[in-house]
Amino acid sequence: MTIQVNGNAREVSEGLTVADLLRQLGFAGDRVAVERNREILPRAQWAATRLSPGDTFEIVHFVGGGRETDDRTAHLKT
Repeated sequence: MTIQVNGNAREVSEGLTVADLLRQLGFAGDRVAVERNREILPRAQWAATRLSPGDTFEIVHFVGGGRETDDRTAHLKT
């Protein structure tokens, strides 16, 4: 069946859950937000929510990091 993930058509097997989809896409469960058909899908529902033909997903993966200091915070470092 066909779903949309971040604006791209994707063929997936029937019976998959949102948790299965995230694993297939290589996302760890933490630092991920999922919107299904324009509504935020709580993490607690990922394992029980089965994909349906035509579903539209926006998946955001938050990435931490950055430089240890920069010009704006250099004066704060002791």
